[in-house]
Amino acid sequence: MAKDIMQKIMVSKESDFSEWFTQLMQKAELADIRYNIKGFPVYLPWAVKSIKKITNMWETELENTGHEPLLMPVLIPESNFTREAEHIDGFTPEVFWVTGAGDKTFDEKLALRPTSETALYDMYGKWINSYNDLPFKRYQTCSVYRYETKMTRPFLRTRELYWSEAHNVFATREDSLNQVKQDMEITHKLLYKKLSLPHIFFERPQWDKFAGAESTFAADVLLPSGKVLQLPSTHLIGKKFSEAFNVKFKDKDESEKLGWITCYGPCHSRNYGALITFHGDDTGLKLPWDIAPLQIIIIPIYFKNKFDIVDSRVELIKNQLEKLNYSVKIDDRKEFSPGYKYNHWELKGVPIRIEVGPRDVENNQIIIFRRDISEKNTVSMNDLIPHINSIKETFTQNMISQADEVFDKTVIDVQNKNDIKKNIDDGKMIRTSFCSIDMDGAECAGVIEKETKAEVRGVWFNKNEEVFCNCIVCGKPAKHVVYIAKSH
Repeated sequence: MAKDIMQKIMVSKESDFSEWFTQLMQKAELADIRYNIKGFPVYLPWAVKSIKKITNMWETELENTGHEPLLMPVLIPESNFTREAEHIDGFTPEVFWVTGAGDKTFDEKLALRPTSETALYDMYGKWINSYNDLPFKRYQTCSVYRYETKMTRPFLRTRELYWSEAHNVFATREDSLNQVKQDMEITHKLLYKKLSLPHIFFERPQWDKFAGAESTFAADVLLPSGKVLQLPSTHLIGKKFSEAFNVKFKDKDESEKLGWITCYGPCHSRNYGALITFHGDDTGLKLPWDIAPLQIIIIPIYFKNKFDIVDSRVELIKNQLEKLNYSVKIDDRKEFSPGYKYNHWELKGVPIRIEVGPRDVENNQIIIFRRDISEKNTVSMNDLIPHINSIKETFTQNMISQADEVFDKTVIDVQNKNDIKKNIDDGKMIRTSFCSIDMDGAECAGVIEKETKAEVRGVWFNKNEEVFCNCIVCGKPAKHVVYIAKSH
């Protein structure tokens, strides 16, 4: 009994999200925060296996859309940053600097990569010469380092982020906009259809765009904590960096032109954090089929020392399922009770549990528990494969439907400024009318942030929502429908 209690989450997600998350990290063995540098957690095998699956999904999509992989150095000379003024102003407060090695002090500080624009585009200026070189599409998967000043939390907000970043150069603005739209399509395909995460793709306000970009677009997920988490973002960089780093090409008419640049950054560790946070419950993780490190766990139940017949049956089941490329494991640890094992693997978020005892063998049946709907059924051995195949086909879609239901309840229309804080404190995302997402709207956004600690996240990209009141802050005619929420 003590062992069972030790592995259970002892607080509800709804009543105390922070403590629930901490216990989930510890008891599901996802991360260890005891490494002695703040904001640098150690990610443990169960989490890493899922993050690798997520990473592979994104890398496959990037390569299927014409991106080639590369790997840049982790250090960037300070002089690279100073070549684009807006970028250095935006990122310098977050940069880790390397100033020497051994007893030698460097003549120039070196930045520990916070993002790779200033490294890559210096090389792009050397690699790109002609319109024949375009489109030029490259990506790398790596860690980046940013000195976050907010409270850190594994996966959600850390000082080391594991991501892929794609940086592309095009001949025209239209081509670069098409790439931005393709980035969004990749995000939706993987974030929603694979990770079961409903989201809104926002065009960020001009005061909240990527430093040095023309425009920024980002997917926000509203988590059960009532805060949004920014997931993959894509940036229409424009020509500022092309001019700063001499990214030019000779066009068909022999004229020299600046390239149009985009960049896209899906953070795999943060995507995983959103996944486990959104779908996890008081029992533990709930993982989509393709993301789970283990898809099926088989629990033999021994009674009156009938080991052989049970072991023989679970091995038969395992072999049948492995032939169909399912990821399967038998938990035959005899020092733990079946109940302990049930709790353990539910905590880990394994999609299917199969239970087999002596009576099940005699009746030619098995017990199947599915984690998505927490339902247990008795199934004939003859129906094993069709039943498992059926669960596989419906598992992730069930999670999507459940997520949509939760997400739809979190967005609320507000027309009175006095109602913003109450609804934000209740964990809602506010939809309202706003004067502008250009720089002239920054003052009104500042009022909201000061009074509610929430932020104007932007406008829903490509939705063209009609305003339904004057600006909720200044009362002037509104130009946009915006969404307001607290951020992680």
